[in-house]
Amino acid sequence: MRETEKKQRAGVIFDRDGVLNVDHGYVGDTSRLEWIPGARRAVHRLNRAGVVAIVATNQSGVARGFFDMAAVDRLHGVMQAHLAAEGAHIDAFYVCPFHAEAKIEAWRHPDHPDRKPNPGMILRAMADWRVDPARALMVGDKPSDLEAARRAGVAGVLFPGGDLDAFLRDLDLPK
Repeated sequence: MRETEKKQRAGVIFDRDGVLNVDHGYVGDTSRLEWIPGARRAVHRLNRAGVVAIVATNQSGVARGFFDMAAVDRLHGVMQAHLAAEGAHIDAFYVCPFHAEAKIEAWRHPDHPDRKPNPGMILRAMADWRVDPARALMVGDKPSDLEAARRAGVAGVLFPGGDLDAFLRDLDLPK
């Protein structure tokens, strides 16, 4: 086996809104952060197992002018603080603020390679964190998440809601 193959790791890539936190529609303010039941436990369990935990999230609220990237960063910082209080963490957040109908010109793009269902964020995350595609799983709540996973060559599952930790416990997670 080549040295680079030995270093590849298992990883779970989460969509954010609707999977880790309740999707209240364009969640850009920390006061609107409400965790999905079992989400923090699920991340903690993955961390303990040595599985890379990544978020890949479309954030068209930035493109639409509802909030800016600094607000997204603040929200992710609060998420990390809540997770840290439970001994957990997200290894990295990948954010796509681009949208074809963006109000903010800088974020307008007809079909950005990072915007799911395109696989850009997933591919970059796997390269950055040396995640083996055969040992990766995308957890999403929309068909576009599953299509992004398919295009990236990784397994994808649709989270139907409920307790995320219980949902993931019933799956054969990457090791």
